[in-house]
Amino acid sequence: MPETLPLLEVLRGTERYLADRGVENPRLNAEHLLAHALGLKRMELYLQFDRPLNEAERAPLRDLVKRRGAREPLQHVLGTAEFHGRTFACDKRGLVPRPETEQLVEIALEITKTTTSPSILDIGTGSGVIALTLALEIPSAEVHALDISPEALALAAENATRHELAARISFHHADLLPPGDIKFDLIAANLPYIPAGEIAALSPEVRHDPLAALDGGPDGLDLIRRLAAIAPDRLTPGGALLLEIGAGQADAVNALLTEQRKFRDISVRPDYHNVPRFAVGFHG
Repeated sequence: MPETLPLLEVLRGTERYLADRGVENPRLNAEHLLAHALGLKRMELYLQFDRPLNEAERAPLRDLVKRRGAREPLQHVLGTAEFHGRTFACDKRGLVPRPETEQLVEIALEITKTTTSPSILDIGTGSGVIALTLALEIPSAEVHALDISPEALALAAENATRHELAARISFHHADLLPPGDIKFDLIAANLPYIPAGEIAALSPEVRHDPLAALDGGPDGLDLIRRLAAIAPDRLTPGGALLLEIGAGQADAVNALLTEQRKFRDISVRPDYHNVPRFAVGFHG
């Protein structure tokens, strides 16, 4: 093997390797991996295509490329994920944040914009991206982050420290609702909603996520059904329950909220791909 190779040649070789293993967007993935290995921003690669890379510079890339070629999520390989314009630690302890969930944050901001100091609960917080983003966007908010997984909570706490929010977030290790009787102006939840029988058909990248963050039971609605029944008692008058749901679940979730007879102005909103994705119900 040559002692040095031009950066562009290394990039193209990485792209071919990933493409042969079924990785989507292999060029973009290759750029992210090479930039990470060299400590560069991705766009800086374009200014250095002729740069010779020696063996010591190429060696760290190999392990990253092998992991991505084995279909480990890019975010796990890099150790970070971008969400709502910020960078968060990301690994196997929590769900990889999806672009659709950024829209859930936008809806949450819309719902709480007229409340001076909203009390917000993020259920199934995972890496904490929803709770922490809302805390950053609403400095006056009282934010609570809850997860049944202690590993996920540890990851969320690390992200809180990363964004200098550790003193502002209340973390709860609990099943759906924290102990006590505190009421919230907004309960947001991106709960597991994949039907158990469909998990095996998910992409290898998605199957790297914790099973508990994916498996929603036989119809995907086990946890959503439970939360719909108990959330009203923990909402302030006029407070809202905001749920991210799966494709094809809109009618069922609308019916679940309606059956409780404690929600009004129930709606299901589409995501950017026009898939009904976010269910909202107001208490009272």
